[in-house]
Amino acid sequence: MRGVVGIADVQAAAERLAGVAHRTPVLRSRTLDERCGASVAVKCENFQRVGAFKFRGAYNVLTSLSPAQLRRGVVAYSSGNHAQAVALAARLHSTSATIVMPADAPAVKVAATRQYGAELVFYERERSHREEIAQGVAEQRGATLVPPFDDPRIVAGAGTVTLELLDDAGPLDAIVVPVGGGGLLGGTAVAAHGRDPSIAIYGVEPWAGDDFAQSLRANRRVTIAVPATIADGLQTTSPSDLTFAIAREHGARIVTVSDGELCEAMRFAFERMKIVIEPSGAAALAALLRGRIDGLAGKRVGAVVSGGNIDPARYVELLGIEVEQLHRA
Repeated sequence: MRGVVGIADVQAAAERLAGVAHRTPVLRSRTLDERCGASVAVKCENFQRVGAFKFRGAYNVLTSLSPAQLRRGVVAYSSGNHAQAVALAARLHSTSATIVMPADAPAVKVAATRQYGAELVFYERERSHREEIAQGVAEQRGATLVPPFDDPRIVAGAGTVTLELLDDAGPLDAIVVPVGGGGLLGGTAVAAHGRDPSIAIYGVEPWAGDDFAQSLRANRRVTIAVPATIADGLQTTSPSDLTFAIAREHGARIVTVSDGELCEAMRFAFERMKIVIEPSGAAALAALLRGRIDGLAGKRVGAVVSGGNIDPARYVELLGIEVEQLHRA
C-alpha cells in the first residue's frame, strides 16, 4: 500500500474540484489560542457543500467514472455526510445514487440525502453489515460502489482540505483532524507531507470508538464493536487497509476524547467562534481545548472542523447537557 496516494493525486483532485467545491474559510480565535497556548487556524468544512468535507472525495470519485459507469449509477453506505456527498455528486453528474444508511441515522442527514435525489436503503446498525448490503445492491444493479474512505480517490479528495489550509494559514507545525475510517487523516498526511514532511499529524477519535488508536498500538488492523458515541460520523469499527497503511507510513498519532468533551467543543465553537458544528466535526477542537496533545505550546497548529450537519433540536439538547452526565455515561 505504500505510496498508493501521493501529493500529485491530491493536486489533481484539487483541479477537478476547482469551481465546484467551496473554498471554506480558515477562522481564528484569540480565546482558543489562549486556551491551547498555540496559534490555531481552524479550517471550517462545515461550510462545504453538503456541510462536510466528504463532498470533496465523493466528487473526485464520480469525476473519474466512465460514461458507461455513470449510466449505471452509484451506490454508497454512510451514516450521513458521505451519503449526502455522493447524492449531490451523483446529481451533478446526472446519474443515480442509492445510499445504504443505518435506521438510526440523524433525521437531518436522511432528509438532505433524499433531497439531493438519492434512493435510500436502511439497515440495523447492530445486526447488519452495511458493506455487504451495499455491495449486493451494486452487483445487482451493475452500479459502482463509492466507499466512504477505502478508496485512493476519496483520500486524495480529502487531502484538498489541507492544501487550502496551508495556502491560507501559512506554514504549520501540526495538523489535527477528526478520524473515523481515516480518509481525512490519510489525505491530510499526504497533502501536508507533500508540502513539508516535518508537519506532525494527529487524528482524534471518541474514546468509545478508538479502533484506529488500537490498531496503531497493535501494528495491525483491530476491529471493535459499533461504538456508543454521539459522534455518529466516527462510529467506525476498523480502519481500512488503505487508510491504516497511510497513517503508519506518515507517522500519524491518535488521541481520544469523551462525548462530554465533544459537547464542550461544540459549545465553545458556538459561543466564541459563532459556528455550528456536529459532534464528529468537533473532535479536533475538543482535543486541543482539553490539552490531549503534548508539545503544541507556542506552535502553529491547524485544526479541521469536518462537518456541521446536526438536527437543530439535537444540537440544542447536546449543548444543554451537563458535561458531567456524559463523562459518567
